[in-house]
Amino acid sequence: MEIYDITQELFSGRIFPGDMAPRYERVKETTKGDVCNLTVLHMCAHNGTHIDAPFHFIDGGKTVDQIDLRRVIGECTVVEHEGVLTSEDVQRIMLKGKERILLKGKTVVSFEAAQEFNHFGVLLVGNESQTVGPEDSAMQVHLELLSNEVVLLEGINLSNVPEGDYFLFAAPLNLGGADGAPCRAVLTRS
Repeated sequence: MEIYDITQELFSGRIFPGDMAPRYERVKETTKGDVCNLTVLHMCAHNGTHIDAPFHFIDGGKTVDQIDLRRVIGECTVVEHEGVLTSEDVQRIMLKGKERILLKGKTVVSFEAAQEFNHFGVLLVGNESQTVGPEDSAMQVHLELLSNEVVLLEGINLSNVPEGDYFLFAAPLNLGGADGAPCRAVLTRS
């Protein structure tokens, strides 16, 4: 079985402009006589590889603990694409694509592509950047996808993953009431 960890290392990974940089603080250390090592994390729910819940952009939308895990665990297709993803690109992808699509490369999902993903009933869209839409105007794409409960898996690393079909495990931390959460995203295939 092939296993691909597609998760960014949290403390050295990319950060969306304006988000706080994650850091950790050692509050106990065995080398200083403490009984154990203990770390406190300081971070944004959208640092590193993470899930966006509808509540991230929609008041009253589902929070991360309310997302059906079947949306983040199951068959997926990895597709390489550079540049703006159009509705025509999505139509081509969905000829063979699964219900979960992971976009490899520097891909920006257009509003029309988001609409097309909704048309096909996609459960999850993943990408390598820290936002699925244009960095300077991501809201429209987020609203289109999240209002249809399409889970956004952002900040993945597909650099060592060939195109094709896989089984995805991308369960977010169970952060009750949160608008997003980090996750450990893994692909497998036989």
